[in-house]
Amino acid sequence: MLPLPIFDYHRPRTLDEALGLLATLGPEARIIAGGTDVLPNMKQGLFEPEHVVSVARLEELRGIALVGDALVVGAGMKLAEIAESILVQRAAPALAEAAGAVGGPHHRAMGTLGGNICLDTRCRYYNQTYFWRKALGFCLKKDGTVCHVVKGGAKCVAAASNDSAPALIALDAEIQILGKGGERRVPARDFYVADGIRNTVLEPGEIVVRVSVPVVAGRRSAFEKLRKRGAIDFPLLSVAARIDAAGGRVTGADLVVSALGARPRRIRAAAKVGPGTSADRLPETLAQAAFAECKPLANLDDETEWRREMVPVVVKTAVRRALGG
Repeated sequence: MLPLPIFDYHRPRTLDEALGLLATLGPEARIIAGGTDVLPNMKQGLFEPEHVVSVARLEELRGIALVGDALVVGAGMKLAEIAESILVQRAAPALAEAAGAVGGPHHRAMGTLGGNICLDTRCRYYNQTYFWRKALGFCLKKDGTVCHVVKGGAKCVAAASNDSAPALIALDAEIQILGKGGERRVPARDFYVADGIRNTVLEPGEIVVRVSVPVVAGRRSAFEKLRKRGAIDFPLLSVAARIDAAGGRVTGADLVVSALGARPRRIRAAAKVGPGTSADRLPETLAQAAFAECKPLANLDDETEWRREMVPVVVKTAVRRALGG
């Protein structure tokens, strides 16, 4: 069994206290909520913070409510709570389904929405023990200077593996962040960056507080996930589809594919969907568009060509479900 490194554990009682601790402790501090990803990564030596600041009991990060024309979900809500919430299931089905697809029951009982939003990227060359990584000469993401996925690449292409990310992007969600500089509200589509080393726009000392998902009449959504087993495993491919309709006709759409690169990809063809679009042909049209745009990298263990061949299959299923079929 891999041991945890030695660290000082802090358990603030308020959000202000947590922000103060992070500002004081600086870059040697790490936030922890459910710990389902942070603790295993610490055991593997992927990071060894001197301080761990728990936000698990902060009431300011809890709650699920309709506020005006938006669904507001606290970052401290457990994934199981989100998956089982009737309010989330009705207002943002893709988010409920994504939360319900994370890991296994024990992961969802401990893991939080904020933790999943900020989940570290994953790669076959990174998520290994120190001994394994040292034998390879390390990699660009940790202790090395070479990307083993893209030879000579200047950016890390470890895969985005957080199931909530494509759902939040497809649903036009906004992520609220607090830090020593005050509050920021960032659209989910702008929250992730292409470099897998620092894959979000979060600054040191900032905390994701909550997300806001607009509730739109006639909007439907769905989430689909491809993985080796039906539980526990990280995604080999994840898809979130959103369809807007009025008077029985499609008026707009969004389609987000993830787990192929360092950040989720919005399929460009979905932005062209508008009044007059044939609902019957839409699943096939978006499936083929996604296949043309998505080229998986060899950053996960499974065959890249097989993962690409599965893109239109999974997209078609997600779009059909979002259409209500």
